[in-house]
Amino acid sequence: MRIWILVLLLVCAWGGYSWWHHRPLHSQPGILAAEAPDQEPVAGGTTLSRGHFTLSPRATFSMTGRVLSREDYQLDDLAPIAPTDLAMGWGRMSDSAVLDHIRISQSNRFYYWYTDQFPIPRHEIEDSSANMHMIPANDEAARALRDVRTGEIVHVEGFLVDVKRDDGWHWNTSLTREDTGAGGCEIVLVESLRDEAVAAQ
Repeated sequence: MRIWILVLLLVCAWGGYSWWHHRPLHSQPGILAAEAPDQEPVAGGTTLSRGHFTLSPRATFSMTGRVLSREDYQLDDLAPIAPTDLAMGWGRMSDSAVLDHIRISQSNRFYYWYTDQFPIPRHEIEDSSANMHMIPANDEAARALRDVRTGEIVHVEGFLVDVKRDDGWHWNTSLTREDTGAGGCEIVLVESLRDEAVAAQ
């Protein structure tokens, strides 16, 4: 009986630490990440191996955005290679004055938003935010991804990639910010990720 109590206490302690470590940041109103993500096509044919996965780069990718939400995964098909999804916003979707009117959540590799009254046009919400499956390219990127907090302004450099597993399972990245729903998420091979507030100091 005492062992179960100890286990419960450890689970609660870990949950409390995890919440504190990833607790949301709150910012004053104002656009914090003005520019849309930038990408350039890359020549086909190059592939990268990551265990049972093959990555095919489709475009270079660079963005500065606000983390609207984060969700960690352990059990789905992409979890072994992309354990974290970040819902990212830029333009007016990085402004607290707008985001205060929008409820945001993530589940099953999708990002959802809800509002009772649109603070900006619907198409702007959809075109200025995206759910991104993050694949760390190295240990430094993996550590940075583990530390990311909702509300943080981060700069990401890497590649948009298609993913194929040895058994034929595959997942293709979006190459536009104007799509939504299934197939509308970016799969990002993250070579570097930094907190812009820290970088500016």
